Amino acid sequence: MSKILMKGNEAIAQAAINAGCMCYFGYPITPQNEIGEFMSYKMPEIGRTYISAESELAAVNMLIGAGSTGTLAMTSSSSCAIALMQEAISSMATAQIPGVIISVMRAGPGLGDITPSQADYFQSVKGGGNGDYRTIVLAPSTINESVMLTQKAFYLSMKYRNPAMLLADGILGQMMEPVDMPTGNAFDKVPTNDWSLNGIGEDSEKRNARSLMSLHMGDDILEKLNHLIFKKYEKIQENEVMYEKYLCDDADIIITAFGTVARVAKSAVLSARQNGVKAGLFRPITLWPFPESELYSTAIGKKCILDIELNMGQMLQDVKIAVNGKTPIKFFGKTGGAIINSVEILNKIMEISKEKQNETNLTKSV
Repeated sequence: MSKILMKGNEAIAQAAINAGCMCYFGYPITPQNEIGEFMSYKMPEIGRTYISAESELAAVNMLIGAGSTGTLAMTSSSSCAIALMQEAISSMATAQIPGVIISVMRAGPGLGDITPSQADYFQSVKGGGNGDYRTIVLAPSTINESVMLTQKAFYLSMKYRNPAMLLADGILGQMMEPVDMPTGNAFDKVPTNDWSLNGIGEDSEKRNARSLMSLHMGDDILEKLNHLIFKKYEKIQENEVMYEKYLCDDADIIITAFGTVARVAKSAVLSARQNGVKAGLFRPITLWPFPESELYSTAIGKKCILDIELNMGQMLQDVKIAVNGKTPIKFFGKTGGAIINSVEILNKIMEISKEKQNETNLTKSV
């Protein structure tokens, strides 16, 4: 590996190229434009395909076409434009076609603002398209992690024949850091010969293209397919959960956060400990599959969970489900592109610590 100072968006693009991405399809929107710009000159240089599509709909449907042949392919966009892709993402999941989607979040709802946000948790994790399906969602907190998770997104997408999304907030796309860039793909190549379409030439194998369709009518075909796909999802939940625990073992207060907010929260955790309050951080890396059982076991016996997000409490729902009422939960968030700093998080931690101490003193006096 070689360390180089890179912008987040450009590092994601280079990581995709090194992972073996053969096709990139995109349409410009802030704050992820550097991904498409980088791909526009890098991909042709090495004999790979770059297409500036006429719309987000065109880009994601090109992704379906490339994925159906077992080709490593990617698109990138942001928030309101990812919303336009949801029907195609649902179709990819049903047809079991792999593909990587990079979503660099901006503020919403609607066209919103170009400022950073985390308000697309619902969109990515719960599924913005129709039907019963899941998208694999990976949430980095550093540019180095963005590189690794971009490459892992290609691997997981191919391994499970499912759309995989890298969900980064706008801060991560625009900031710069020294990056350990792998020279090649950090993950093994997944064979596709048993399902991918390979043309109609004399040497091509006959494969049933209907298996890569999302329209399945009659005789309970779709119900059977849904059950089959959900067995695959169970395997993903068993094998692919990723999370980080930071100073959680002896903590009284656990912060839950993802992306760059978790990074800010880590500084607040250290400051809280310097002020005599034992705080810790639990960071989901896979937003789906969500580390539900791992968070549950971490929360047992703690005084409080403080969930922090750049939204109105979207991951909060999954945190509540995971904790299952065993530990009190509080929320602190900002929306519309406002940023949370470490001092604000520290103040919330100290406020909760004081509340819990007052509750303890009141119980003792009674």
